[in-house]
Amino acid sequence: MKIAEMNWMQVEARAAVDDRCVLPIGSVEQHAYLSLCVDMILAEKVAADAAAPLGVPVFPVLPYGLASSFTAFPGTLSLRLSTYIGVVTDLLDSIHRSGFRKILVVNGHGGNSPASTIISEWLNSHPDCSVKMHDWWRAPQTMAKVHETDPEASHASWMENFPWTRLEGVDQPAHAKPKVDFAKLARVDAVRKRQMLEDGNFQGVFQRSDDEMLSIWDVAVNETRALIERDWA
Repeated sequence: MKIAEMNWMQVEARAAVDDRCVLPIGSVEQHAYLSLCVDMILAEKVAADAAAPLGVPVFPVLPYGLASSFTAFPGTLSLRLSTYIGVVTDLLDSIHRSGFRKILVVNGHGGNSPASTIISEWLNSHPDCSVKMHDWWRAPQTMAKVHETDPEASHASWMENFPWTRLEGVDQPAHAKPKVDFAKLARVDAVRKRQMLEDGNFQGVFQRSDDEMLSIWDVAVNETRALIERDWA
């Protein structure tokens, strides 16, 4: 159930009988030939697909995250860490005021990992709450399915190429991208990162069959749904 399809009275009534909710978080950043909004699209969709049968409210995705590594690519928007700390804290405070006490944060971007620390600190002042941070694409079952399909998978490669992240009229390259030197990439600035990455893909082919991608998506949705359903503190 999307918050966009509810009014405040419905939210109040829902939280009174079921205090679970989902907050997707993403990023707007380069993804080679795919949409700049891949991370927010996938985080919001996997959250909505997982929560739909349960009737658990899903808040609109937080589109912007920590993407400083890609700021030399036009269209990439990145928050400062100090800003991000405030934004995530304010959102958690607002969700708490709305009556929710069990919050699943569905993350679509690896750079947002500091959110885990923010959540940990926030929980110390909100002992009545339970918050789970879920990196949906690298959760155990989903990542196992990815590796079963093709172990050469990374940022902006086939593993993020779903029917809903492709751009109309944009063809995907037919070759496989050699693996980037991750150690070297980590110690240079954004301009040199762009030079090293060229189109932005970290490694692997750019696209696989829709059947393969939908099989991975089914695993991701079910794994996310299980986190909504059980094992709350």
